[in-house]
Amino acid sequence: MKFLIVGLGNIGPEYALTRHNAGFMVLDRLAAQHGFTFSMTRLAYTAKWQHKGKQLFFVKPTTYMNLSGRAVLYYMKQENIPVENILIITDDKDLPFGKLRLKPKGSPGVIMV
Repeated sequence: MKFLIVGLGNIGPEYALTRHNAGFMVLDRLAAQHGFTFSMTRLAYTAKWQHKGKQLFFVKPTTYMNLSGRAVLYYMKQENIPVENILIITDDKDLPFGKLRLKPKGSPGVIMV
């Protein structure tokens, strides 16, 4: 079974350690802990990792936050991953700092594919 895990953020040093890049930072931490690396590919930095029989495909879009749906759609189709197997990691200014929320569907302000 395949899964697409997308960490949202913006490229560039001015965003590097900001809350806006939480998605990038989560994926970087996973890569460091589990020994996989990202490579620059079309529209994104990508990595693959096998875990407990699951194929995980990680994406850090280089399209900036507002256009990240293009990268998500491209890799969803490229890797033949259904929408129900996609996890998008992003910051949410409406949540208190340090609070996590998992949602099965989006709403305004949340990128949907």
